[in-house]
Parts: sequence; structure tokens; C-alpha cells
Amino acid sequence: MALSHCATGELKQFVVDEGHGVKGVSELKLKTLPELFIQPVERRLDVSKVLPNELIPVIDLSNYEDPEVMKSICYAAEKWGFFQIVNHGLPLDIIDAIKDATHKFFGLSTKEKKKYLSQNTPSKNVRFLTSFNPDVDKAYEWKDHLSCFYVSDEEALQYWPTICKYQVLEYLKSSESVIKKVLEVLIKGLGIQELDETNQLFLMGSKRINLNYYPVCPNPELSIGASGHSDVSTLTVLLQDQIGGLYVKKLDSDKWVHVTPVKDSLTINIGDALQIMSNGRYKSVEHKVVANGHDNRISVPIFVNPRPSDVIGPLPEVINSVDNILYKHVLYSDYVKHFFRKSTNGKDTIDFAKK
Repeated sequence: MALSHCATGELKQFVVDEGHGVKGVSELKLKTLPELFIQPVERRLDVSKVLPNELIPVIDLSNYEDPEVMKSICYAAEKWGFFQIVNHGLPLDIIDAIKDATHKFFGLSTKEKKKYLSQNTPSKNVRFLTSFNPDVDKAYEWKDHLSCFYVSDEEALQYWPTICKYQVLEYLKSSESVIKKVLEVLIKGLGIQELDETNQLFLMGSKRINLNYYPVCPNPELSIGASGHSDVSTLTVLLQDQIGGLYVKKLDSDKWVHVTPVKDSLTINIGDALQIMSNGRYKSVEHKVVANGHDNRISVPIFVNPRPSDVIGPLPEVINSVDNILYKHVLYSDYVKHFFRKSTNGKDTIDFAKK
């Protein structure tokens, strides 16, 4: 099939229904990007708006209770919405194992990966997907991903792909201490004294982990790996490889900053849920991933979320007056459904919770 010139319906069938994904298109070594993946200009990265000499904060977490370190974390959450952490304590062999497992999953045959398409998956909590929402995306993102919602070890071991489930689970469990450290600092910055059992469940009561794969693209300047969006999480812990390609929109600006990967680091970003809970003090910011024409890129985000049944809104500790309240209280599952039923479009999801 000459996919660069075939009908959009045929290409969607090849990519989505037959489970070849973007990886399958990339492996055809096409000279021209198929129309299905050509993004409108406004959704691509405008390189003229990239600030080449700007860097997001890099924070040493080895002494996270140091007042200066705590101050730098809260500052980054307020002014950038993104920061990288080093000396975080997550064992490097576990990090290497999850990277290797990600490559191995996407190295599986189409027949094997197809078992996890939405129409075939043995559990709704594990799905193999292309783009963000292929049912509504007019132009597809240049990305495949495996999305795993954590319910229990037993469920994960039964239903997640054998080739990666043990490494994904171990990585998820090992990240717990890092997540708690960061959240402890952030809530103290809001005037909450400790991360106790109650607010821990509220802030990090559910987790989703994605294995992302961005294959080599024939015309990367015409496409996008992940369109501009903010996450709906409390916070996101992202493991990048060293290839790069993640860009963050600078607050109160139309400029973009590349999140240059720091070796052995983790990237933390504030999600919409924490922006809402902090009444806008901490910022979830728009970010996107470019496609590239040279290397296959992977990343592994952990989305740390409230439980679906939680009602989120500004916390009492951050409200100065009734006139100061920026967001209403919303059922978290309703907020997430609103996010996933449409294509990504910058920061527009937060409007769902505005007063």
C-alpha cells in the first residue's frame, strides 16, 4: 500500500484498527509524511518563538527539607510549572530497566501489540493507542503509547503485557518516595503542615503510567509528537531519554523553552488538579513534544492523580476571601472525561473548572 498517497480511511485502518501504529508507518521509510499526520501550522512548534538560552530549573533533591531547596521547588511550581530533579534517590538500575522495557514493548510484533487495542484489551485499565484520541483527532500525533491505570498489583500482573509489567510495576513503586517528597514540599508551601494519610489519598490516590514511543518521522517539521496541552494530574513525573524534544510554554508569554534532558534526572510538572487545588498559585503549563527525523524517542510519564471519585477545588488553606476563589468544585472523573473526549488544545481544559 502506498501509504503516503492512500485514502485517509485506509491509513487509519492500518494505523489504528490493524494496530501497526505510527511505528508501522515509520518503518515503511516513506519520503513524504502522509496527510493524516500533517498538523495545522498553529499546532506545530514555531521555532522562531523558542528561547534558545533559557533553561527550566534543575533542583538537587538530596536534601529536600533544606529551606532553600523547598523554596526553589515552590518557586519553580509557581513561575515555571516545570522543573527537573537530580539526586532524587530512585535507583538508576530501575530507571534503566523501565527504559529497556519500553523499547521491548514497542519492539513486539503488531500481532502482540494489537492484543492491547481498545477493542481487544483484556482490561479497560491497559490500552495501546496511537495519537491522543484517534476518534476525534483531525490530524494524528506522531506517537504510539501504552497506557496503564494502576488498580492493584494483582490486576497489573494479570493484564499488563508480560514483556514489561514487572519493570513498570517496580518503577511505579520505586517512584513513590520521590512523589511524596515533592508533594510534601509543595503542600507545605500552601500552608499545610504535613502529607498525612487523608491528603495523601486526595493528592495521589490514583496513578496512570504511560510508555511513550516517538519513532523517526519523515517530515518532522510538519508533524507533532504531542500537541500542546497541560496535564490533568496533581503532578506528573516524567522520565525522558537523552534525545530531547519536550518544549514548555513560558508563563505569560508566547515563547517556548526546550526541556533539555539532564542525565539521570526526572522532570516534574504541575497538573491542572494541583493548579485548581492551589487556587492558581501553582501553575500547570502548556507543553508539547516535537517529532524528529533522526532517532526513536521514548518517555515514561507517571500521572499522579486524585481518585476518580474525589471532588477537587481550591483548598481551604489557600482561600483568602470568597472573591478570591478562581475555581469551582468538580468531580475529578468528570474533569478527566472532559479532557479525553476532545483533542488537546493548549490549556482549554482548565476552563471546565473556572468559576
